[in-house]
Amino acid sequence: MSASYKISQAGRLLGVSDDTIRRWVEQGLLPVTDASPAEIPGDALARRAVELSTAAADPTDVLSSARNRFTGLVTAVTVDGVAAQVDIQAGPHRVVSLMTAEAVRELGLEVGSLAVAVVKATTVIVETPRT
Repeated sequence: MSASYKISQAGRLLGVSDDTIRRWVEQGLLPVTDASPAEIPGDALARRAVELSTAAADPTDVLSSARNRFTGLVTAVTVDGVAAQVDIQAGPHRVVSLMTAEAVRELGLEVGSLAVAVVKATTVIVETPRT
């Protein structure tokens, strides 16, 4: 049996409200299972997540080999001497970057700024909840 998710879980996973999930169901953008209460099939939720990620506007006009791009708002900037920490909230994801204080100034990063976190890594660890 494949995974399925309650409306509230689906909303959290996609970074939208429960009402948005219900509207998408009513509009035929997401199917539901026969379960009561209704659940969203995992494969359909995954397809919708991909659709949303490719439809998101990218405020940059650069070419990059990195595919893991998180567009969001800067929520905190902490500068300590020559180092800085920048927090970006990209939907349900919090991305933290450590950089130089000089880079923060050059990029004009401040709370409320639009920013894109680009992640390029050789290792990604995937975990699943215990059932």
